[in-house]
Amino acid sequence: MKKIIIFIAFLCLFTMGNFAQKKYEPTWASLDSRPVPEWFRDARLGIFIHWGVYSVPSWAPKGEYSEWYWAQLRNDKPDGPWKAFHNRVYGKDYPYELFAPHFTAELFNPDKWAGLFKQSGAKYVVLTSKHHDGFALWPAPGCKDWNSVEVGAKRDLLGELTNSVRNKGLRMGYYYSLHNWYDKDYAPADPEGPRNITKYVDEIMMPQMKDLVNKYKPSLIFTDGEWTASSDDFKSKDFLTWLYNESEAPSDVIVNDRWGTETRGYHGGYLTSEYGLVDLKGTPLNEERVWEECRGIGASFGYNRNEAVEDYFTRKQVIHLLIDIVSRGGNLLLNVGPTADGRIPPIMEDRLQALGSWLEVNGEAIYNTRKWTTTGEGPTPREKGIAQSKSSKEATEYTGKDIRYTVSKDGKNLYAIVLGWPQDKIELKSLNLKGGKGTVSLLGSAKNVSYRTGNQGKLIIDVSGFKTKDLPCEHAFVFRLTGFTF
Repeated sequence: MKKIIIFIAFLCLFTMGNFAQKKYEPTWASLDSRPVPEWFRDARLGIFIHWGVYSVPSWAPKGEYSEWYWAQLRNDKPDGPWKAFHNRVYGKDYPYELFAPHFTAELFNPDKWAGLFKQSGAKYVVLTSKHHDGFALWPAPGCKDWNSVEVGAKRDLLGELTNSVRNKGLRMGYYYSLHNWYDKDYAPADPEGPRNITKYVDEIMMPQMKDLVNKYKPSLIFTDGEWTASSDDFKSKDFLTWLYNESEAPSDVIVNDRWGTETRGYHGGYLTSEYGLVDLKGTPLNEERVWEECRGIGASFGYNRNEAVEDYFTRKQVIHLLIDIVSRGGNLLLNVGPTADGRIPPIMEDRLQALGSWLEVNGEAIYNTRKWTTTGEGPTPREKGIAQSKSSKEATEYTGKDIRYTVSKDGKNLYAIVLGWPQDKIELKSLNLKGGKGTVSLLGSAKNVSYRTGNQGKLIIDVSGFKTKDLPCEHAFVFRLTGFTF
């Protein structure tokens, strides 16, 4: 055991040395060779936060993103739903910019937010530092009178939350949109007019991103808006080379794959999917690479007052979502959309608390685990395909016959996660036992679990002796398998 501990310590030091010592070149071949830090692979759950000027109108038709309010309003048909809502509530002559003074955040308590995120079981937090509307949550260069320090809240919202999150022992990351809807150089009012993207990148985007990194030292950078220009136009490789070689960011900072029209699914630190949809130019998500699913508890990232209770995932659905994503080797970046005055809506708070309660019992099967691939023939270790949805009404209801698997990264424990109580017995059809005198235990319970082997090395677990009062949690149950050979 002592030798194993020494080896692991050496491996960690060696990996950190790779981050700190290797110099990267501004080519995708070089940048893509950077290893994914273990902290990200082990974390499994992060909290996404979409918060900005769009949180003032906080409206979208059901199923759409409220954070796109400005663009949808400008591009909507005269009789379209965005214009109809805006004109009725605010008036035809009320421009989006006038929402900024009302983004006041007077009830924002960063310590309370951070406490909730900690309670949820998340290991990292990602805040929208600047969305597509260009409004920044810190005093960013190049956006005078269009940031939270000068307008509305009159506070460095990003800086305050960063301090609180780190004080809770969580890692802090930032979303940053490369895209900027109405910048005069990047996206001129006249679509056919001249576009000086180089001026925008050199004078606005790059100074903002470098200021964000050096001032707040993120552990993660989630870029977006990559579909509007190439990585060469955005000078993404130059930025990443600076980030890895020269910046003041932590040596184990990680980035996503949204750096230009050609990069998503191919280049960057980890792959991203969104609401179960993967935009990889028609190619399937390569689950052998490290990846992350991002989505809201409802159908929008920004808070949408138009959503009702039935449009949000239930507690059970949120827990099942995390389990399914992790069993496929991914992380879940689960979004909350606060209100303009700085509150996290109670229904979102409730779902995070439920997730945290489940993880208190079963976190061993989530954190520091890897995807398990069966070596036997027959059904895959998931046994059913994922059925994500933007609406809770359309999501699949899993039962005690639905099973997901994870394995501890040291390979010692296999976890069979049952998405409902199996009543009297459960047959693990994906197993092919080849030997070993193993043990089966139910996480969170001291009660003995008996089992027997079935045909073709299957494992049949007897749970007939368990009563409702014996169950350690709700919604999903984890059986730990130790000592078996598969």
